[in-house]
Amino acid sequence: MADTTNLLAGTATLTVDGTAYMLEGELKYNVSKVTRETMKGMDGVHGYKETPNAGYISGRFRDTGSLTVAQFNAMTNVTVTAKLANGKTIIGRNMWTVETQEVDSAEGTVEVRWEGMSVEEA
Repeated sequence: MADTTNLLAGTATLTVDGTAYMLEGELKYNVSKVTRETMKGMDGVHGYKETPNAGYISGRFRDTGSLTVAQFNAMTNVTVTAKLANGKTIIGRNMWTVETQEVDSAEGTVEVRWEGMSVEEA
């Protein structure tokens, strides 16, 4: 068996409510709970403001014959789980799809983004 002690990236898997989807690439996620913005005035920096941030998990998936884009579009209140090459597991609970899911038929791919209130790294 190969030693994967230093493996950092390159492979990942993703499931939605336990169903695996063929992840082609571009897996991204955000666990940040807030967005901060520096507040400046004419007389200098005054401080910052903080607004809530929705977590997300997104990726580019293979458009297989058994998949319908409508399945992605209908997803609400789902659990999205990604397992990364570096050993991390990313879990988003009670998530919903956002944006439209557009298919690139030349590559056979579809980009999907889920957002929700809880995305965590384990």
